[in-house]
Amino acid sequence: MSNTQQRILVGAILALVAGAAALGESFGFPAVRWLGVTVVIMMIVEMAAMMSRNRAQLARPGNVLICGAFIAWLLLMLASVYAVGTRPWIILLLLMIIVAADVGAWLFGRIIGGDKMWENMSAGKTWSGQIAGILCGTAAAVLYGLLGTDTFMPQLMWIGISVALLSQYGDLTASWIKRRMGVKDFGNILPGHGGLIDRFDGWIYVLPIIWLVMM
Repeated sequence: MSNTQQRILVGAILALVAGAAALGESFGFPAVRWLGVTVVIMMIVEMAAMMSRNRAQLARPGNVLICGAFIAWLLLMLASVYAVGTRPWIILLLLMIIVAADVGAWLFGRIIGGDKMWENMSAGKTWSGQIAGILCGTAAAVLYGLLGTDTFMPQLMWIGISVALLSQYGDLTASWIKRRMGVKDFGNILPGHGGLIDRFDGWIYVLPIIWLVMM
């Protein structure tokens, strides 16, 4: 099975898991919250395991501090998903925006190409991909409002832009840490995607900032 086929298959499985969690919410079980908590705990474990496998890289100046700070941020992310998860409709909105931004950036970045954003951090990221990702994420946010209320809500445009941009910078942060640690992926639990952090890095900044806004 090719890498692209693996990505599609795993993506479909993740979509089914998300759908099952949404179904659980309809029966009064806080599935979204606990699914999010489980994923972030596994991300923390994955980060610690990656550090353990690459101890030689930790000897490089600053890497212990960087990795330690990242684990601390993941702990903040854990508290955030626990709090924000009490409002599953917000998690669903964020999911739509982040997935749309991720797919849009990947697809149009490959089609259009162009100048790299920060090649020393992530060789595959282009300015065209970032712009397309923001547009796709914003469109998803507006569509969410139209499907839910049959009303165009301008504020969702700003939410879409902000979340799409933050998700892409979460991706860049994870890529920078991988570059520092000399690894391609944080793990291999998701064939075609890498590890959980590789797949959910778009949530790194989004969840804590949404939690801060909700407070």
